[in-house]
Amino acid sequence: MADEPKKAKKAEKKPAKKAAAKGTKKAGAAKKESKEKKAAPKKAAKKEAKGKKDSKAAAKGKEKKAEKKEPAKKAAPKAKAPATPPVVKASARYVRVAPRKARLIADQVRGMHIESARALLQFSPRGAAHPIHKLINSAAANAENNHELIGDEMRISSITVDEGPTLRRFRPRAMGRATPINKRTSHIRVALTPVED
Repeated sequence: MADEPKKAKKAEKKPAKKAAAKGTKKAGAAKKESKEKKAAPKKAAKKEAKGKKDSKAAAKGKEKKAEKKEPAKKAAPKAKAPATPPVVKASARYVRVAPRKARLIADQVRGMHIESARALLQFSPRGAAHPIHKLINSAAANAENNHELIGDEMRISSITVDEGPTLRRFRPRAMGRATPINKRTSHIRVALTPVED
């Protein structure tokens, strides 16, 4: 019987402890809520300030883009440049003619109409005239086949003669000596343009 009052007292203490614990939890939650309520206006003010900064930055970016676009619009109505005439090229490499000798003919032909250049090369006594004549005919054929131009109405706008590799040979001479022979080669390039009417 003495045990029963003790159990009753313990049973009374347990709900009291539970209620006290619940009360402290509720008090803690209430404190948090009050802190959050106090901090909420500050957070809202910060967000608004950030929003204003972002909107200002976006406005500045749009202004800069508008400034960049304006000069482009002003530059658009420029006069179109005249179309450059097509250039037809042909080249002959490793031609067995010395570059000095080929340049004498190239200098005569440069800037001439193709018909007069052909006539000059056909009757020239120099050996370099034959490969240059063939090269000019090849360039005229390129103009007709590749660029749909009239080959006989072209002008030699440029002709260059560059030095190619030299073939080195030796010739026996008196008293057991050998003398070198340099057989020079040339790279020749021709560019034709249509004759302007």
